[in-house]
Amino acid sequence: MRRGVKNRNVRKADYKYKNVKVTQLINYVMWSGKKTVAERIVYDAFEEIKKQLKVEDPVAVYEEALKNAGPVMEVRSRRVGGANYQVPREVRPERRMFLALRWIIDAARSKKGAPMAKKLADELIAASKNEGEAIKKRENVHKMAEANKAFAHFAW
Repeated sequence: MRRGVKNRNVRKADYKYKNVKVTQLINYVMWSGKKTVAERIVYDAFEEIKKQLKVEDPVAVYEEALKNAGPVMEVRSRRVGGANYQVPREVRPERRMFLALRWIIDAARSKKGAPMAKKLADELIAASKNEGEAIKKRENVHKMAEANKAFAHFAW
């Protein structure tokens, strides 16, 4: 039997938008411990969102994108009697947020020919409108879970 989850570290809100989720985005964008570079990318992306959509609060667009890109169900491998089954499971809220952030950032990084801030802004805007690569990824995960619904009784 697994142990309970330890108390997680409480993140501080970022200094500009006073939002913990923005801090999380900055931390996931960060490479090699270069936090100031990551902050610059995220804040520039938010400015780009303001400019493109003519909104006052880019954090609302960001949170909508997170909500849209996060999967509700996913499949996990489970070995039963010598066979591996893809068992559909509900996704915990923390993991849902992590996956949404990872997919959005990976989609932005995979694009070519623009600064990272512009690519990130475009991907966040697309995800907030229920389109883009991160949304496609979520749809694929949901299709896998739907296709393997027959193995739901193996859930642990």
